[in-house]
Amino acid sequence: MQHVNKCLLGWSALARQARKRSATGIYHVMARGINKEPIFRSDSDRLRYLAVLAEIKGSASFILHAYCLMGNHVHLLLQEREEPVGSTLKRIGSSYVFWFNRKYERVGHLFQGRFLSEAVEDDSYFLTVLRYIHQNPIKAGITQYCHEYPWSSYAVYAGTAQKGLLLVDTAFS
Repeated sequence: MQHVNKCLLGWSALARQARKRSATGIYHVMARGINKEPIFRSDSDRLRYLAVLAEIKGSASFILHAYCLMGNHVHLLLQEREEPVGSTLKRIGSSYVFWFNRKYERVGHLFQGRFLSEAVEDDSYFLTVLRYIHQNPIKAGITQYCHEYPWSSYAVYAGTAQKGLLLVDTAFS
C-alpha cells in the first residue's frame, strides 16, 4: 500500500498546473511551433491565421487588443468574454492547424504543447505587454522599426491600418 501511495504522489507532481485566472480577463498569450519550427511558411499562412482570428472572434466574442505573428510563434493580447481563453485558443489553433496540415500535406501537431499565458491585471502591465508584442520583430532582428513589420497590430495603434482590416480593439476596457 505504501508503494501505491508513492506512485500516486509521483503522478500528482506531473499533473498540469491550472492557469492563473485574470481578474480583468486579459491575457498575454504565446503559442510556439513544435520544436520551434515555423507555423507560418508564407504570407498566405499569416493571412489565413488572421482570418481564423476574425472568424473565431465573431463567435467567441473575445477582444483582441494586439497581435504579432512571427515565423515560429504568435503573440496575442486578448480579453476573454463568455468563453474561457483556453477554449478560444483551442478553437483558433484547431482551425488553423487543420488548414495548415491540409495545405502542406502533413499530419500531426503544429504547436508545441499548450499555449503559454500570463494574466494582465493592471494598466501598467497592459502597456508593457503591448510594447513587448509590437517590439518582438525588432528584438528578433527582423526589422529596425515597428511600423516596418506588416504582421502585427502596430499599424492599428499608429493609425495607418487599412479600414477593412481592423481586427484589433484599441480601447482598453
